[in-house]
Amino acid sequence: MTAAFAPALTGTPVLETERLVLRAPGAADWPTFRAMMESDRGQFLRTGAYDLSNTWRNFNHLIGHWVTRGFGMFVFQEKGCDQGLGMSGPWFPETWPEQEIGWSVWLPEAEGRGFAYEAARAARRFAYDVLGWKTAVSYIAQGNDRSARLATRLGAVIDPAAISLGDPPVRVFRHPSPEACDE
Repeated sequence: MTAAFAPALTGTPVLETERLVLRAPGAADWPTFRAMMESDRGQFLRTGAYDLSNTWRNFNHLIGHWVTRGFGMFVFQEKGCDQGLGMSGPWFPETWPEQEIGWSVWLPEAEGRGFAYEAARAARRFAYDVLGWKTAVSYIAQGNDRSARLATRLGAVIDPAAISLGDPPVRVFRHPSPEACDE
């Protein structure tokens, strides 16, 4: 006997902004995430060329982070629509030097509409107000100019004293303190 069901994270928070719903990732997000990672859009999230096995692990890492840490990346979607457009949220894998606010936009049609900014602001506020974070960074690869512009728009500045990740090292953008945020 086989059961056909898609387990889901339960008890995870749902955030709302003016235009978006931010929710936990689920099985229905896999096709969109996979397509993004296969495309040039995923180049800054991959370590090297596209690989389905690593993409599967990365996707399940999103879900597992919620289970092991109690928080993680939210999938953001427009209100009234179930299609995940991207992700943003607090992120702190075991090997990260600091707590991060991360983001990515999965669909080209979601670019340039302010969705990532709106989602990242809500995710940062959640990290500060609910998780009690006192600081956060965003790790951004060289050449990822769109993300660097978004970090700057969020008020983050390059912190040359922060410990970086990767080889070559990524840039570390330090977010304003909870008290200094305009949210």
